Amino acid sequence: MSETDYDVVVIGGGGAGLAAAVTAAENGASVILFEALKELGGSTALSAGLFTAAGTSVQRGLGIDDSAEKYFQHYMDLNQWMLKPGLIRTFCEQAGPTLEWLIDLGVEIPAKISGNAHQPGLCQAGVEDVWRGHVPKDQGYGLVQVLDAARRKHGIEVVLDTRVQALLVEDEAVVGVIADDVALRAGAVVVASGGFAQDPTFVDRHYPVANKAGDSLFVVAAEGSRGDHLRFADSVEASLAGDGWGLMLPTVYFQRYHHWQSGFPPKSRIYVDADGRRFMDEDASYAVSTGIIDHRGGSAWIVFDENARLNLAAGYADWSAERVAEESDAGRTLRADTLDDLAELMAVPVATLRATVARWNAHLPRGEDPDFLRHRTLKNKGNTVDPDAIARGPFYAARILPAELVCTHAGLEIDQNSAVLNVRGETVPGLYAAGEAGAGVLGQRYVGGGNAVANALTMGRIAGRSAALVAVGDQALAI
Repeated sequence: MSETDYDVVVIGGGGAGLAAAVTAAENGASVILFEALKELGGSTALSAGLFTAAGTSVQRGLGIDDSAEKYFQHYMDLNQWMLKPGLIRTFCEQAGPTLEWLIDLGVEIPAKISGNAHQPGLCQAGVEDVWRGHVPKDQGYGLVQVLDAARRKHGIEVVLDTRVQALLVEDEAVVGVIADDVALRAGAVVVASGGFAQDPTFVDRHYPVANKAGDSLFVVAAEGSRGDHLRFADSVEASLAGDGWGLMLPTVYFQRYHHWQSGFPPKSRIYVDADGRRFMDEDASYAVSTGIIDHRGGSAWIVFDENARLNLAAGYADWSAERVAEESDAGRTLRADTLDDLAELMAVPVATLRATVARWNAHLPRGEDPDFLRHRTLKNKGNTVDPDAIARGPFYAARILPAELVCTHAGLEIDQNSAVLNVRGETVPGLYAAGEAGAGVLGQRYVGGGNAVANALTMGRIAGRSAALVAVGDQALAI
């Protein structure tokens, strides 16, 4: 074998690519990884690192009885069975073992209850009745560091700041890549280049619903999420799946960063619709909250008072007392001395808004929410202090809408071995994909926090193993 030939080429150095590269090496393959940016990590490094999985040692350590079968049923039901059951069953069965693999590599996830996505342990990831959100120490950055250490241990070569230009195709099979105008031959290629959230043209084409946010839209995906997997598709007649699907988080119109930079809205807040009525649990999981707001016309009002504004934590970019005051002074966030005057500015019925706030004040500050059960959500997040009443003027109202573009779900259609399928439903010889680039696991409904990371690392691991087994002369792994 010449020094420019490898068993496996991995395109992309985020979570999916690193998992694929390490697993391919574990299976005896020589591996080279190309990363378009100047450092490894991709969107995984920017994430909380939350990982959804079932039947894990962490769950067992807390006395929680769970299984891949229960996870599969929940996953399919939430997505209305619009995903391929065989692929999803494989994902649900392999997510737990992938988490254990990460723990064996050095990822720390203590067997204790976590109140949020930043406290190591087990938390409620979405709307599941069994908690499956595994929060690692040091967040997504920690996951990447552990995977990179494993990459170095296996001697896997990394080429940074190099964007793969094309797949090398011969007789309808992928036999390598072209990078820096140089052809590099390989037994198999894994595409793990991320999504396309940073490419407005691809967003227009494959996830146009994101544009409904208008000027409020902001993207938190890694810079390298430029849709390279879609650019590779035509050369192998690849089938695309997940068109029109992605993850948008509801945020206030002035937010421009992920919440650990932007800060958090006040606990004492209500979301009201165009009729002035409260319509949801304000802390509902983003597995469902975007859909609820979409059903109410695509946006809503977040209403809070002066006490809530003044109690916002300092040091954040968006949700701070000073920022809210600036937005109010500019007239973009509504402000009024009384609720009646605020209702007039919001163009909602005065009596309805007054009744809505009165009902909220009669329940949430006393630890109960008979309408939307938010008290249960707050408890699950570790909140032990009830919200204050919304009673101190001036009062504020700001638009909340799905505006934070996190990840995109349209990509190369894969089977349960992470093999890419062509438009005839046949596997493309030598080509595998994982993460946002390999479509079919992330569905119409985002199952909850950790869905994307679990998909990236689980399917990345499968892709790496399948590619290695093909490249060294065996058959693709059947799971």
